Amino acid sequence: MPSNDNPPLRGSSENPLSRPPAPEDTIQSGQIQIERKMFIFSLKENPRGRFLRITEDVGGRRDTIIVPAPGLEEFKRMLDEVLKADAATPMKSPPSLSQP
Repeated sequence: MPSNDNPPLRGSSENPLSRPPAPEDTIQSGQIQIERKMFIFSLKENPRGRFLRITEDVGGRRDTIIVPAPGLEEFKRMLDEVLKADAATPMKSPPSLSQP
């Protein structure tokens, strides 16, 4: 089967069934810089609900995750657990500038 027989992925500009992005309202936004990375936190809302968008910007390259608002408490709980483990566990070697 030729590869052009596969339907385009959802969200592709070639897909006539993809829907345009929903309009978003920003409720609160903030950013922090850690080493060479900028993290942008945006609490937003659209017709499907509220969500937290976390964007990592490193030299113009951006990666984003989205956490739906119903999962924010569980997300915070997991982050708290990771912070406790970090505080309780000594580092095996000193941090290097080349690490992510």
